[in-house]
Amino acid sequence: MPTIVDRRSTRVSGGSKVADPIAINGEIDSTPQKRKLRSSSSFTTEESRVTSDLTPSPLKSSPSNWKSPRRCVNDSPKSTPNANRGAKVVNLSKSPVKRRLSESFLEKPMWNPRDMEQLNGVKEALHVSRAPSNLVCREVENNRILEFCKQAVEQEKAGSLYICGCPGTGKSLSMEKVNKVLVNWAEESGFQAPDTLSLNCSSLSNTSDIFGKILDKIKLRRKISSCTSPLQYLQKMFSEKQQSAVTKMLLIVADELDYLITKDRAVLHELFMLTTLPFSRFILIGIANAIDLADKFLPKLQSLNCKPAVVTFRAYSKDQIISILQQRLKAFPYTIFQPQALELCARKVASASGDMRKALWICRSAIEMLESDIRDSINSLDLPSLHGGVSDQQRDCACDKSLIHESNVVRVDHVAIALSKAYRSPVVDTIQSLPQHQQIILCSAVKLFRGKKKDATIGELNISYLGICKSTSIPPAGIMELSNMCRVLGDQGILKLGKAREEKLSRVTLKVDEADITFALQGIRFFRNCLQQS
Repeated sequence: MPTIVDRRSTRVSGGSKVADPIAINGEIDSTPQKRKLRSSSSFTTEESRVTSDLTPSPLKSSPSNWKSPRRCVNDSPKSTPNANRGAKVVNLSKSPVKRRLSESFLEKPMWNPRDMEQLNGVKEALHVSRAPSNLVCREVENNRILEFCKQAVEQEKAGSLYICGCPGTGKSLSMEKVNKVLVNWAEESGFQAPDTLSLNCSSLSNTSDIFGKILDKIKLRRKISSCTSPLQYLQKMFSEKQQSAVTKMLLIVADELDYLITKDRAVLHELFMLTTLPFSRFILIGIANAIDLADKFLPKLQSLNCKPAVVTFRAYSKDQIISILQQRLKAFPYTIFQPQALELCARKVASASGDMRKALWICRSAIEMLESDIRDSINSLDLPSLHGGVSDQQRDCACDKSLIHESNVVRVDHVAIALSKAYRSPVVDTIQSLPQHQQIILCSAVKLFRGKKKDATIGELNISYLGICKSTSIPPAGIMELSNMCRVLGDQGILKLGKAREEKLSRVTLKVDEADITFALQGIRFFRNCLQQS
């Protein structure tokens, strides 16, 4: 028996026993043949039972000390094989995006939002005007645009391309990146890099000014006579080989192209027609939100077989929004957002519009919510308590704990508040800030206009208003005061008040959606009960 104890465990000072290193490191010889012999040997079973009775092995613990697989995710390499297998199963059950979010949250330390340098750095990284070093999730679209431009430069052939998509899907940013890559490629390949003219059509005072901008870029404005317009000169120039040969290829990037749409659509049509001239040197790339602009506003180009190529930028998905946010935050060596908070933001934005600019704004707003919470907690520590105030030592201890506490990261509740601000109608804020009697008038109008009725007189509205005031014992206003309040609501764009010989015969109509009024007033029990009644 003593021999068995010496082989299995080692006695140290204090009477405790430590498991043999061979058993801990998992190097016990367990070939298939030996496992079979052990399983079929009653002697071995009996020896194991006796040994376990005499020596409590560390590998065999009571059920109360067992760890579930979920608790073993962060165990050390010395943990038991079963626990590691359980952790692996849990990790594999998650989607790749969720797994990356969880790993980034566990690996990085918490940040200190009280440090203004860290706070401003994060806000700057999430600002819309901050262009990322690498543009992710738009590789396919960028390659199509780049190949189009490369082909035009190699063949010295004019062409037109139309980039369309919803707002905030990376159209303008992609074009900036493609332009830089195109210039580098031309220099490395031995081609002459094209000149670039980037302009925003919304900044033009007159739509036809775009032709003058093109002439200014190719430095030929001084040769134009006073009787020739810039468009006419460009048309003549690129219809003759000798004149067009002296100019370089010109890449024209026209953002907000739909601002050039006029009643006769002449400017937009003539701009694209410049790329169809025999000796044209233009590479025209138009950017706008309308997907059907080429079909709807340029039908003549289609009939001439000169319809521009189209690259469509789809709205960002949830996983793409998460990837872009992670790419912007990966430069920081600390955790800023809870994984669930980023996922909530991405899900909501992807389901609403897929606008990446909106997602960045929501993240910045959520950081401001966290900043406000920390400021409130500091102010509460500064306030004296009822029992003689808070000592400096207690305040410093609380501050030190808060620096490492999980509350210093942006949580789900912060993002939820930012989402409610981002997607709430401004009408709701206006209604919630109205005085009580004006809110009662709107509640009366909603009840009065239920069904097919869309308008009513001041007298009819007054009857509904008096009924609500009487049911809640609120002193009502007179009909003249009610009429004046209706005019105030009309000035704010909530009601429309008509004219009549008598004040009580003036007709009233709602100019906002009834759902907005219901949503704005449902937080108050009095109005919620009134609106629920038929």
